[in-house]
Amino acid sequence: MASKRLSLPQKLADGHGVCGPCHSPSFERWRYIRAGRSAWFIAQQALDTHGNQALNNRKQAEKLIGEDSAIVERRQDMELWFSQQHTPEVQLSIRVNKQLYSGESSLQRIDVFESPEFGRFLALDGRVILTEKDEFIYHEMIVHVPMAVHPNVRKVLVVGGGDGGAVRELAKYPEIEQIDLVEIDEQVVQACMEYLPKVSAGLGDERLYIYYEDGLKFVRNKEDMYDLIIVDSTGPFGPGEGLFTKEFYDSCYKALKEDGIMVNQHESPFYEADAASCLRAHKRIVESFPISRVYQAHIPTYPSGYRLFGFASRRYHPIHDLEGEKWLERGIETKYYTPRLHEGAFCLPAYVEKLLRKVEIRDEGT
Repeated sequence: MASKRLSLPQKLADGHGVCGPCHSPSFERWRYIRAGRSAWFIAQQALDTHGNQALNNRKQAEKLIGEDSAIVERRQDMELWFSQQHTPEVQLSIRVNKQLYSGESSLQRIDVFESPEFGRFLALDGRVILTEKDEFIYHEMIVHVPMAVHPNVRKVLVVGGGDGGAVRELAKYPEIEQIDLVEIDEQVVQACMEYLPKVSAGLGDERLYIYYEDGLKFVRNKEDMYDLIIVDSTGPFGPGEGLFTKEFYDSCYKALKEDGIMVNQHESPFYEADAASCLRAHKRIVESFPISRVYQAHIPTYPSGYRLFGFASRRYHPIHDLEGEKWLERGIETKYYTPRLHEGAFCLPAYVEKLLRKVEIRDEGT
């Protein structure tokens, strides 16, 4: 069988990227590690039945990986894996067929891979942002939940979301007149348009205006402009850090019309560090909006496979004002969202309710 070759993100720097083999009865590993990132690629070579000696020094490992070309040769007995740490004790690993794109903007590292299980997937700074197999869950839930509540959305702001998935779902609504997409990293948009066309299909919509700038700075000067704001950001780190601040949520409140809705990805409540980030974000939103609720979805490739979303509004309640029948009459095709699921998504597990209750002040009956 002919060998296949897989590109790695960068050349192996002297003294970096090669670890000693992790001994096992059945295989040896060499890790390609980018300093300061949470993800790595593992080139794994199974020992043959004759018990060949393991490669056990840097020079031999470099020969395997390719010191100058930064290319891993994939033979019948080798596999390439992308791994991301969710906690110091837990990681997600996805077997990779090939790397389609690797680049580094002034803000972050951008990689697109192809995998047998999840199809193509996007990673930013070593963190999985989306995969072709499960992205529909995230994008349908962040878009159709508010669209089924607000009766008259005409102008929408999407902050982040350079992959285009949220815009693709918004484009299904003919009554929307304008979609402003504010993405801080133009290189993310370019990579997704070229390598993730199923996700980025909506980026060619004629109602779309793209602004390549910081979301906090953009929304800071807006007032009474939008019916809906979708905060489709990465987590509270790197380029997305400013989108989890009290200043940002206050600015979104002012940028919304008097009956406007804001939704955001709310992190996961399962692992301790993620739960702390979730609680901080929720506290700041509760302080900024009179109506603030949280809903859920199960997304396999996100930490713990569980993701929360925030629903914040100046007027509409996500359940009391749900227009389920009217939404169904639109005939919008979805793979995950339904009005019945919408209602159930706001029924949170007891441990999540307990967590959120620490920062919530609710009026009786709401």
